Amino acid sequence: MASRAGPRRQLPVPYLLLLPSVVMMTLLFGWPLLSGILQAFQGPDGGFTLANWERMIGEPRFWEAVRNTLLLTAVVIPIQFLFAMTMAMLLQAKPKFAGFYFYLWAVPLAVSDLAAGLVWLSIFNDVGYLNSVLVNLGLVEHGVQWQLYSEPSRLFFIVLVAEVWRATSLVLIIVVAGMQVIPKDYDEAAQVLGATFWQRLWYVTLPLLRPSLQVALILRTILALEAFAVAQALTGRNFPLLVGETYEWAVQLQNPAVASAVALVVLGLSMVVAIVYLRALRQPSAVESR
Repeated sequence: MASRAGPRRQLPVPYLLLLPSVVMMTLLFGWPLLSGILQAFQGPDGGFTLANWERMIGEPRFWEAVRNTLLLTAVVIPIQFLFAMTMAMLLQAKPKFAGFYFYLWAVPLAVSDLAAGLVWLSIFNDVGYLNSVLVNLGLVEHGVQWQLYSEPSRLFFIVLVAEVWRATSLVLIIVVAGMQVIPKDYDEAAQVLGATFWQRLWYVTLPLLRPSLQVALILRTILALEAFAVAQALTGRNFPLLVGETYEWAVQLQNPAVASAVALVVLGLSMVVAIVYLRALRQPSAVESR
């Protein structure tokens, strides 16, 4: 009697296909993250210590950087989304030269952070373009000291303007891409039923844009928490931000352990923000919607 052959074991092809990506992600992100965590809790003798965190917390500029980073993020994100939604709605109306407007608004996306900071430095400098225009128009006599380091509000303003100009295009592209996949039937049906523009925006467009807005919010907020080059070019260390403090500890003060601790603070804030957004903007499941 012939023996029955056991069930053939199939090769885990999907896992094999994913293996190169997993290895690459581990090498690019997992190993540096683990090294940073170990370094933040490692003393000069190689043992475990909290001295790096105590030194970080005891530095007054750290708390100033935390305040500036959170304040900049809280202000710049709503402004950028307001501008991006307004520009996206204008493009959706398909005015003349709509394609030209889109590419013009997307230009800042191709400009690096440092280059954007240098561009706005030439504008806000004491002898920059903005003061030249104001003086020529007779609005001011000697120009305005936008980079007055004794006035933190002015430093915050110029960094805010530069960040809004630099990164609004990222939100715009994500929002425009999300609008492209929204069926026009929903908006047309709402118009037939007599819904106003604001009603269609609130009850039709925004709910259908939720996945795109979720991606844009998470990505833009994390990038705002990591803002550095623009503020560095415009204000130096006079308007400290968390990533700027990481650079300061690692390069200027030659203390990579404290720099790793500051970097972990940025990582923790980014993770908290991502979790909050995912929970606040998650799509209701079929069971929950009943």
